[in-house]
Amino acid sequence: MKIDIQLKHGSLSPQQCIDWVSSPRVGGIDVFVGTVREQTQGRPVLYLDFEAYEPMAVAEMRKIAETACERWPIERIAIHHRVGKLEIGDLAVVIAVSTPHRKAAFDACQYAIDTLKKTVPIWKKEVFTDGEVWVAAHP
Repeated sequence: MKIDIQLKHGSLSPQQCIDWVSSPRVGGIDVFVGTVREQTQGRPVLYLDFEAYEPMAVAEMRKIAETACERWPIERIAIHHRVGKLEIGDLAVVIAVSTPHRKAAFDACQYAIDTLKKTVPIWKKEVFTDGEVWVAAHP
């Protein structure tokens, strides 16, 4: 098995993803970690709330990983995303990709995060001191 997909209600671990994709056959591991920042467009953020249509979100993340494996010589790929309430500094998403050479790892990792944000049914609500907004970053 070369694909690890997780939609989690608890914290994410970049090291767990790195350990999972590591192999003596690879020369490059690329990791993307998305975190909750303290402001959006100058507005202070209190917290984020992620919701997902979980069966479809997992299926879509798997589809992204499978497509990446078809396009690049991936040894292993992990895509983990959190749902629920996330505080400032919490990790929202971790993607790790291992390949024989670094360029493929970079390209596959960028493809995975860019496609995830466009196609996976995970919705983000940003909560501010003066209101909240659903961000249309996902379908």
